[in-house]
Amino acid sequence: MNYGLRANLGQVLQQLLQVLLVGMTIGMMRNVVPALAESEFGVPRGSFMLLVAFVAAFGFVKGAMNFMAGRLAERIGRRRVLILGWLVALPIPLLIRFAPSWSWIVAATLLLGVNQGLTWSMTQTAKLDLTRADQRGLVIGLNEFSGYLGVALAGIVTGYAAARLGPRAGLLWFGLIVIGAATLLAWLAVAETLPWARAEVDARASEPHAGLGAAPGTAEVFALMSWRDRRLVALCQAGLVEKFVDALVWVFWPVYLHQRGLSLPGIGWIVGVYGFSWGGAQFLTGPLSDRLGRHRLNVGGMWLCALGVALLPLGSGAAWWSGAAALTGLGMAMLYPNLSAAVADIAEPHWRASAIGIYRFWRDLGYGIGALGLGAAAALGGRIEAAFGFVVLAMLLSGAWLWRWGEETHPGLRRAA
Repeated sequence: MNYGLRANLGQVLQQLLQVLLVGMTIGMMRNVVPALAESEFGVPRGSFMLLVAFVAAFGFVKGAMNFMAGRLAERIGRRRVLILGWLVALPIPLLIRFAPSWSWIVAATLLLGVNQGLTWSMTQTAKLDLTRADQRGLVIGLNEFSGYLGVALAGIVTGYAAARLGPRAGLLWFGLIVIGAATLLAWLAVAETLPWARAEVDARASEPHAGLGAAPGTAEVFALMSWRDRRLVALCQAGLVEKFVDALVWVFWPVYLHQRGLSLPGIGWIVGVYGFSWGGAQFLTGPLSDRLGRHRLNVGGMWLCALGVALLPLGSGAAWWSGAAALTGLGMAMLYPNLSAAVADIAEPHWRASAIGIYRFWRDLGYGIGALGLGAAAALGGRIEAAFGFVVLAMLLSGAWLWRWGEETHPGLRRAA
């Protein structure tokens, strides 16, 4: 079988289109829903823990589905898991449209967590199956660029759709079009990539990881990544904590900006700057890690995110908020594809999908843990700004942990060293 971006360009482009639609699906929940939680869905003002409930539910469900998706993909194939993820998403727009209370939004977000855990994991895993080891940074950068471009576009489009059609009708039609198109394309145009992964195992004469047998089970890989290999532990905790930033952007940025008088389209543009900066910069940061290595970019990204989050509430006006959002997005672009690439560097082909699934389990669990932490910080502090401080401190400490326990994982750079 042929490996590489050029040899498999058609399928790589199909997978990039899939992850763009995956990003648009989550993006439709990140602007209108939190900004109008009080007026449209009945969340009392100042009920911070109730407000974060839907993101916490999303994080715990998506984390669990990431864990399951990796192992399931090694048994039944990537394409079937992808299609299953889209089928689960079909009721989401209807739940939003007819929601009589916030509990329906939480239920819709539970389905969204299942959808994202299955679909986003598969788009990344499939592209890693098709491409070479020296292209991992580029491949994951392209994957995350497409996904977060979709998130940013959806935030802007749904802001205008809600202003023109009403929040419920705007989200209904946007969601039906995106999810319907994605399901149809996954069924008709996406190929199964599991044979590429199996052929790589057969062709590659590699030593098993020192902590694993030749055919490791799920429990073995989970233990290795969660406490036995300190490099993988450092990567997993960094992935978990960086989701505190995205939980803050999802839950409290729209509320914070709405309270300061911004319209829904205005909020969509500022949150969109974060998404565009995150997505667009990965064109550079993914390939850059294939040249310079992953470790310094990962640690620097954690600390740059902390700076961007700290700056946003310290000023006012669209220009200031957009600048802070761009800085935060750039930090995410430095770390996001390269934490995943570092995990892929360490994992062997026959347990790579499981390793990626377990990393994504810990990473997206950060939505749940981070959302609860944000709600608690805001409730104890009595104001939203306390949640910003919680995230800044967490990112600084997590970056220090990654610097101390992590190391360079790029295969070529490790051999040169």
